[in-house]
Amino acid sequence: MPPHQAIRIAEEKGLDLVEVSPTAQPPVCRIMDYGKYKFMEAKREHAARAKQKNIVVKEVKFRPRTDDHDFEFKVKHILRFLEEGDKVKVVVMFRGREVVHRDIGFRIFEDVFSRILDKCIIEKPAGIDGRDMHAIVAPRLVEVPKKVKAPKAKETEAVPTNEVQNA
Repeated sequence: MPPHQAIRIAEEKGLDLVEVSPTAQPPVCRIMDYGKYKFMEAKREHAARAKQKNIVVKEVKFRPRTDDHDFEFKVKHILRFLEEGDKVKVVVMFRGREVVHRDIGFRIFEDVFSRILDKCIIEKPAGIDGRDMHAIVAPRLVEVPKKVKAPKAKETEAVPTNEVQNA
C-alpha cells in the first residue's frame, strides 16, 4: 500500500501511522493510537519495576578478640538482616600479627554459622582476601505452597469472534 493511502486511512480513523520496521523491504508500518501505546508501555514498565526486589548486601565485621556480648549482638544483627531479606557479608578483620592465627577466624565463622544456619544458606564459604576473611550468606527461601488449579471443563464449541449472534 502506498504511504499516502496509509496516511489517509489513519487520518480517517483518527489514529497514527507508525513505522515499525524501517529496514524491511518494503518498510512495515502500523495504524495505531501512538499516545495510548506509549502510556500502556510506561504502565507495563512501572509494574515490572514494582515487582522487582533490590538485593542489598549488609556487612557485619568481627575481630579475633571480639567479646562474647558483642559477638551475640552482631549475630542478632545478622539474623535481623536475613529476616529483612538482605544478604550478609560476614567479615573477620585481622590487624598486624593476628593474621598468622587464621584458625581463630575459621572458629569465629563456625560459631556464627552454627547460630544462623537454620535461617540462611552459605553462598560463599569463608575465604581469605588479604588481611580479612569473608563469607556471604543469603536468606533461606521460604517455600510457598502452590495452589492446585481445578481442571477446566471442556467447551462444547468455539464460536468465531467475528460473527455476531442474536440472543
